[in-house]
Amino acid sequence: MSPDRRMRLWHLVVEQSGGGPVTVGHVCAAAMTATGTDAAAIAVALAAAPRETIFSSGPLAAQMEELSLALGEGPCVEAHLGGPSLIPDLCEPSYLHRWPIFAPDAVQSGVRAIFSLPLQIGAIRLGVLDLYRTEPGALDHERLLDALLLADTACAVLLDTTGPDRRAMPGRVPEPAGLQHPEVHQATGMVSVQLGLTAALALTRLRAYAYTHGRRLRDVASDVVARRLRFDPGGDTEGEP
Repeated sequence: MSPDRRMRLWHLVVEQSGGGPVTVGHVCAAAMTATGTDAAAIAVALAAAPRETIFSSGPLAAQMEELSLALGEGPCVEAHLGGPSLIPDLCEPSYLHRWPIFAPDAVQSGVRAIFSLPLQIGAIRLGVLDLYRTEPGALDHERLLDALLLADTACAVLLDTTGPDRRAMPGRVPEPAGLQHPEVHQATGMVSVQLGLTAALALTRLRAYAYTHGRRLRDVASDVVARRLRFDPGGDTEGEP
């Protein structure tokens, strides 16, 4: 995706934050604006614990997340297990058959379209960004690209868990969350063994360390792979970055 698109969407997120620290709520608000949807939520599932909704834009999104979690069916469930689940009209017979309890209840609550995008980094699944609309209709190509990029931004914000007082800068886009560098993937595996964590949580620790020390994730990963940096289960790190 083009840098211009990424920068445009980041400016939209920063605008939602009012210049303060960016949260996933601001990313959801930007996603609603960019895609023309009416409600949004983010649910995470980093380990064996059940999926948990960490943000909902209002009562409608909260109701849909609770319904999906209680029933164990719906686009959110499928997106977490696989790829994007893009539902332009829940009233279509195929969806009513696919989700015999969820779909009718969602429609009765006023939801007609749902777009669920996995928050995914390589093979690591962090959760799902859910966008809800009260009118039927698919996302066009441009809006879908925006939604996918904002899902990646949500991943970056989720993993940048330290420094809550750090304010958003319009010209400073968060480092993409993808595992595009082999050393990041290798370091994630090493930290996972060192700390006895899942790969998702090990990556969280790597990114938190990079964020706290003002370093690029790739550089921190290189230090881990070269054994110049080791993560200790007690919460400290050994070695010099």
